[in-house]
Amino acid sequence: MSFRTALRTRAAQLAGTIVLSEGWDERVVAAARLLERDGTRVLVLDKTVTDHPRINDVADLLWSRRPDKVRTREEARAAARDPVLFAAGLVALGEADAGVAGATCPTGDVIRAALWAIGPATGIRLVSSAFYMDFSEAANRGAFPEVLTFTDCAVVPEPTVATLTDIAAAAAEDRRHIVGDEPVVAFLSYSTKGSASGERVDKVREAARQFAKAFPNIASDGELQGDAALVPEVARRKAPGSKTEGRANVLVFPDLDSGNIAYKLVQRLGRANAIGPILQGLRRPMADLSRGATTDEIVDVGSVALLQGSANPVTSPEEGR
Repeated sequence: MSFRTALRTRAAQLAGTIVLSEGWDERVVAAARLLERDGTRVLVLDKTVTDHPRINDVADLLWSRRPDKVRTREEARAAARDPVLFAAGLVALGEADAGVAGATCPTGDVIRAALWAIGPATGIRLVSSAFYMDFSEAANRGAFPEVLTFTDCAVVPEPTVATLTDIAAAAAEDRRHIVGDEPVVAFLSYSTKGSASGERVDKVREAARQFAKAFPNIASDGELQGDAALVPEVARRKAPGSKTEGRANVLVFPDLDSGNIAYKLVQRLGRANAIGPILQGLRRPMADLSRGATTDEIVDVGSVALLQGSANPVTSPEEGR
């Protein structure tokens, strides 16, 4: 069974509810049919959500979370009529286990809606993203893991030491629920264990140190070049004693340039299926789509979001304010 098949099967077994915010797009409608066929309840929104029975509840939620942004109930109701914000509100209120948007709007709109209505998870300082690079159908995969987590490839342009640590923590936690294995985290650089020097190397090295201190039970290391992170023979030569042992499955990129370039090259040249971008670090899952997403890709992203939601029970929307 391929990873994508297993992903959809595990998500369907949750019998959860997902809200798709762009029901005027034929790809979204087709994805809803596929998700429903497999047992997931799907709420599909259109461009006007004025008459929805939860419109006032979502408006009150938005008003309570951002009284500086909306000062009256009418302003809050106007905001809640936006399908992406409304979808995020339904997720925050527990009406849906996960939300999906982005087929027709930019990533920034999805993130802003998610931060406003849902908010970050406890202890997480920012929202970031990951791609799940699926090699199960690729030729010549060799000994590499079937699925690699690439993070961050879509949200944070220039992460600091602290935000790199947050990105790694969110990716490691999500991997356990989405892929179902234990994370092995590599902080990537153009240097391996002091083979080069400079501020950028120092940033990655310090992030790896702080992560290892905060999460001693997760195998992690850095700074590592890509080959030292992924190839055991190279790791033994370049990074003897590394806790990752050349078997990393979570690759933390030092900046958005490197992460975005890497995932697109691996997708196009390595023939990997790139599932994402998956937003991580939210209190409840709201997934972003590429505007070029196919119907199958929407189903995959929705399945990932449902699995994220299985690790995040519904709590009061006030949490995370």
